[in-house]
Amino acid sequence: MASNELIDLEQQIAELTQKLNVLRKASKPEEIPNYTFTTLNGETTLLDLFGDKDTLLMIHNMGQGCRYCTLWADGFNGLLTHLESVMSVVLVSKDSPETQRRFANSRGWRFHLASHGGGDYIREQTVMDGSDNVPGAVVYEREGNKAYRKNNCTFGPGDIYCSMWSLLGLAGLGEEDWTPQYTYWRRPEKLDDGGANLFH
Repeated sequence: MASNELIDLEQQIAELTQKLNVLRKASKPEEIPNYTFTTLNGETTLLDLFGDKDTLLMIHNMGQGCRYCTLWADGFNGLLTHLESVMSVVLVSKDSPETQRRFANSRGWRFHLASHGGGDYIREQTVMDGSDNVPGAVVYEREGNKAYRKNNCTFGPGDIYCSMWSLLGLAGLGEEDWTPQYTYWRRPEKLDDGGANLFH
C-alpha cells in the first residue's frame, strides 16, 4: 500500500498539472513567420504542415543520433492516432528527409516528417532560449493565412511527457540507473556460430 505521504504528493502533482493546463489554455498566441521545411516531396511551409487542422503539434527531435529523443518519439508514436484526431502532428529534426525516413521506418514511426536543416526555424522557435536543437514540442495555431505560437515545452529525463520515467520511478529507478538504447538484444549463453568477433 502507498503511504499517505506518497498519495498526498501525487495529488499535489495532479492539482499543479491542472493549474498548468489552465494557464496554457489562457496563454496569448504570438504570430510567427511561415517557415520553410524540406520533405521527401520537396519544400513545404509551416502553414502547409497544419493540413486540415487549425492546431499543429511540432515535435522537436534532435535526430537519429539521440537515444533520448528516440525514446520520446517511440512513446508518442503509440499515441499518434489519438493526437491526430484533434491536431496535426509533425516531427522535425536537422536530419535530411532521406535520413529521417530511413530512421522512422526502422522504428515503425508513422509521423509526418519535415527537416528544418538547422536553419531559421529551429534557431527562432527553439524551446529553450539561447539553445537550438533542444528536444521538446511547440503547439501552433492557424488563423487564416497566419500562424501563431501557443505553448511549448522541453523534453528531458523525469519530465511529464515520457511515461518511462514515471514507471521507472515506481520501481525506485531513475536517470542514474538506466539509459535508453536503440535495441535491447542480449547475447545468448551459447552462440551456434562460435561468437567470434561479436561487438554487440
